[in-house]
Amino acid sequence: MNYRHAYHAGNFADVLKHAVLFALIEALKAKPTPFAFIDTHAGSGCYALDGVEAGKTGEHKDGITRLLFPDLHSSGAPAGPLPPLLRHWLDSILRLPGNEHGLKLYPGSPLQVANALRDTDSAQLCELHPEEATRLRELFHRDRRVHVHERNGYEALKALLPPRDKRGLVLIDPPYEAQEAEYRVIEKALKAALQRWPTGVYAVWYPIKLRSQVQPFHRWLQHCGVRRVLRAELLVHPDDSPLRLNGSGMVILNAPWKLDDALREPLRALAPLLSQERPAQWRLDWLVEDTAA
Repeated sequence: MNYRHAYHAGNFADVLKHAVLFALIEALKAKPTPFAFIDTHAGSGCYALDGVEAGKTGEHKDGITRLLFPDLHSSGAPAGPLPPLLRHWLDSILRLPGNEHGLKLYPGSPLQVANALRDTDSAQLCELHPEEATRLRELFHRDRRVHVHERNGYEALKALLPPRDKRGLVLIDPPYEAQEAEYRVIEKALKAALQRWPTGVYAVWYPIKLRSQVQPFHRWLQHCGVRRVLRAELLVHPDDSPLRLNGSGMVILNAPWKLDDALREPLRALAPLLSQERPAQWRLDWLVEDTAA
């Protein structure tokens, strides 16, 4: 309840998360049938990069802003053009009203997804913080495809799953205020959600400080019964300090077909663009892969 994403919007962790999310939405749109998007921790939906909060941290300068100037990244070598997926994702952000003369606003996951939905698709957005939920309602009050729920997102999954369309994506992106304990909450929520909707796609974002904090969650995923679990990570610092955000990752349960192929070149391109004191490291692999699935 104390976390406010406005201080961190557009940072290197957001770049990874939203690039993966964009690829997921594109994969779902490859089929004509409608799908549902469910966000358990939606936030306020849009953030001013020239606002007070973002100005205090400037984290977007080492994140989304670097994609606007790919030839000026920290390695000093020419970056070349962005891969098509990253280019299309960045263009979708620059088309946002308010960004006509440069990047001023950074859309959170709800707005990025809503801008990509078709008329037949839908979104269910959960946000527990009253002020954030109010902003979310104001943002989408004219969009009949989008429904805002001011409630605990983990608990809301019991009511929202399975969605009417039987196809779609659940994004679990908590602030990890409970730190390592948050993983146990996620595991419990995923176990219940998979019982209600075993064919759904589930994407979980996680921070990387100490590798040892993440490993138990990965082991749980390997034994949770899902036959396809893809992992994507980007590290800008060594994963050996609990005092800062060293990187972040996404795990995708029931990952769509060829999602790994769609993400490989974007991740390869992001590593040099987002490098800081040392070359950034990226990883894209299967925690669980059933080739017959």
